Amino acid sequence: MSGAPQVNATSEDILAATLEILDDNKAEDVVQVNLRGKSSVCDSMVICSGRSSRQVSAISDKLVEELKHRLGVLSKIEGKDTGDWVLIDAGDVVVHVFRPEVREFYQLEKMWVPLSKGVAPTAQ
Repeated sequence: MSGAPQVNATSEDILAATLEILDDNKAEDVVQVNLRGKSSVCDSMVICSGRSSRQVSAISDKLVEELKHRLGVLSKIEGKDTGDWVLIDAGDVVVHVFRPEVREFYQLEKMWVPLSKGVAPTAQ
């Protein structure tokens, strides 16, 4: 995906671009949780890990930059300064980028499994 930004990107466009960008930037253990019709906050949640605080911050920066460049999506970002857990709000898609230890502690996947009827890891 490249070229001019799309106008009115759909949640499917944002999700597809997010998964591609995370894969391109070596995010680990990427999990997608479908929340369509189950949450008024977003349609999808993506959870992934970086190996270090520096990689978590870099993955987050690149995701925000690429979503803006590719789709014209302006994202809000929280937690980048510490690099332990970064939350990226891209509208219909919310992304959590964790250091592995922090991800294990919070276990967001387990919290959302009953709503999503299973969490399917994306292909790596």
